[in-house]
Amino acid sequence: MTTPIMPPSSITGPDSVAPVAMIDRVALILEAFNGLAQLTLAQVVAQTGLPRSSAHRILEHLVKIRWLSRDEGVYSLGLAVLELGGLAAHQNQLRAVAQPYLHELHAATGLVVHLTVLDGPEIVYLEKIGGPFGLRIPSRVGGRQPAHCTAAGKALLAFADEDTRRGALALTPRGRTCRSITTGPQLDAELRRVLERGVAFDHEEAVVGLGCVASPVGPPDHPRAAISVCGPAGQLPFDRLVGQVRGAASQAWAAFCGGRRPSARLTVGIP
Repeated sequence: MTTPIMPPSSITGPDSVAPVAMIDRVALILEAFNGLAQLTLAQVVAQTGLPRSSAHRILEHLVKIRWLSRDEGVYSLGLAVLELGGLAAHQNQLRAVAQPYLHELHAATGLVVHLTVLDGPEIVYLEKIGGPFGLRIPSRVGGRQPAHCTAAGKALLAFADEDTRRGALALTPRGRTCRSITTGPQLDAELRRVLERGVAFDHEEAVVGLGCVASPVGPPDHPRAAISVCGPAGQLPFDRLVGQVRGAASQAWAAFCGGRRPSARLTVGIP
């Protein structure tokens, strides 16, 4: 039987605060685990800036309600968070509708396929279909990357407002590799090219040795997501992949809008 998940505001103690402030503290602690599998109490305090007593009390309550687990003083995300995260992904309608086209694209190209959305200056991965090479790509469902360092992010940033574009640069000013975009003029020029081509490329800008091609999914002036294919940069036929990626994006959006699925299947682009 599943243990009921209690609201964070039920945490009480000598230094308890208003529910909204408490939720902020809980959010700080949970966000500290983004990218880190395990944290000690000292690490949580260092990352959040919370008083040690408050952090410990909240951590222990989160363990009680299964949002975190604890093993010999080391905390990690719990099963309840995993359950909620899985529900969030599966309840995303666009992700569900896009699934057949993502799998077709992977089967046709043999490459890793991602479905992503823009969240401020970052992209969030809604789906990843990989195969063996996927293990070498540091992406995961629910994971994030600076938008301006990725093909999928650039495919969406091209339609974003100026604040969002600049926020992406501010988030990772030095980029991820020596090929990353690091200045406003560079980003503006690249996003103009994205608008002209209708697709975006990543030439080892997020990960050394990795190349990607991405297309926006959605209305021409306001895409909702992006589909990308990724593989070894030195072997990737970027231009030949453009039609396949754009086709998958167009099919996914047509299906999302209730359109009839086109009968033509994707053609194999990589021998």
